[in-house]
Amino acid sequence: MSIITPELLTRFDVPGPRYTSYPTADRFVEAFSESDYLMALDHRQQAARLKAQPLSLYVHIPFCESLCYYCACNKIITKHKDRAESYLRYLAREVELHVAHLGTGHSVSQLHLGGGSPTFLSDDELRGLMAMLRRHFQFVPGGEYSVEVDPRTVDEKRLAVLAELGFNRLSFGVQDFDPAVQKAVHRVQPAQQVFDLVAAARRLGFESVNVDLIYGLPLQTPESFDRTLAQINELRPDRIALYAYAHLPERFKPQRRIHAAELPLPGAKVALLARSMDAFMDAGYVYVGMDHFALPDDALAVAKRQGRLHRNFQGYSTQPDCDLIALGVSAIGRIGAIYSQNAKTMEEYCDALDQGHLPIVRGLALTRDDMLRRAVIMALMCQGHLQFESINVAWLIDFKTYFAHEMQTLEEMQNQGLVELSPTGIQVTAMGWFFVRGVAMVFDRYLQLDRNRTRFSKII
Repeated sequence: MSIITPELLTRFDVPGPRYTSYPTADRFVEAFSESDYLMALDHRQQAARLKAQPLSLYVHIPFCESLCYYCACNKIITKHKDRAESYLRYLAREVELHVAHLGTGHSVSQLHLGGGSPTFLSDDELRGLMAMLRRHFQFVPGGEYSVEVDPRTVDEKRLAVLAELGFNRLSFGVQDFDPAVQKAVHRVQPAQQVFDLVAAARRLGFESVNVDLIYGLPLQTPESFDRTLAQINELRPDRIALYAYAHLPERFKPQRRIHAAELPLPGAKVALLARSMDAFMDAGYVYVGMDHFALPDDALAVAKRQGRLHRNFQGYSTQPDCDLIALGVSAIGRIGAIYSQNAKTMEEYCDALDQGHLPIVRGLALTRDDMLRRAVIMALMCQGHLQFESINVAWLIDFKTYFAHEMQTLEEMQNQGLVELSPTGIQVTAMGWFFVRGVAMVFDRYLQLDRNRTRFSKII
């Protein structure tokens, strides 16, 4: 911890994007419409006549049976299971509207069911959803097909159904094993329940099991979190996603039930991160980047070693940078050089589909500068280094001239040990990984023009 000085914390522990996209979703505009999105779909269909990369699909299932106080996701808290039946009918309409422009049979190499809690759906509803998707898309062998799982809603039989449906990756929401922390965030689940489910997933042959953790929750201390880290290392999932809790009660109403006085102070929060990184790497995990760890033989760690790592709206991915069709309320997608987002409320989402329209309410058409900066930011976020020549050749620029202002800022970061600059490129240092979002922010033109960063979580 001695390498993380108070001065560095003061300077770099500022609000900043997670860069699951660039530009970030807060830059989307309502002037972007369904017609802009349909034009992008038509362009993709024309390109498919030559050769198009496989698609990625994201399906948002917004329902949860109970409220977790830390949650910033778009969700609907309900115990009325019949609400899912209607929602699935609307998802089918949304897919049919896509297929009207794309045609059927497009290859899919990545599917992610997120939420909410996708396991809110019954087994038969999950079967119906997957059958509907398979009627319209061709799922290729060897793809990544993942689903988020609330451990409180499944048993081994339910996991067997997920395997039967073709899912090969599971992500369990754990957050923390400490009973006091679980009670403070209204998510009580015994550790043994998670251990039993992970053992069952291995028996069923899932290729990869991920566990989500959150540091910075109320009542967490470095010592209490050490116990959770030890349990996670004993559990030994293939992947670990370690997220910083972002306390933004003015934006996310459930967080108002969290007592701010119970949150760890900034120094303790950094200690949680540092101890987590040490614990996982000492246990043999590869630090993939920012918030992801993986065992050395997991596909994510392999992609990191081979320079094939990518980042999309779900985080780090092994899949090539490809078009993402996003289905469901609030879902965010990307086709070519455009981003789009669906309506955030169920009423608005369903109303658009009832009228025969896709529920697109905002988005963004990327400029050439956006795409260039995206390439730079993703190289830093995914690989931790960048070669000037590769950017110069790909974008027909002189990097040091185009980014003269940014290079001056990076020189200051070099003096503080966060990056190393050479005549040929930029390298993020081991210490710089603590602040890699801050390094990426240097190239964010929108942040340079807009100093109001309180819309983001802090980068530590």
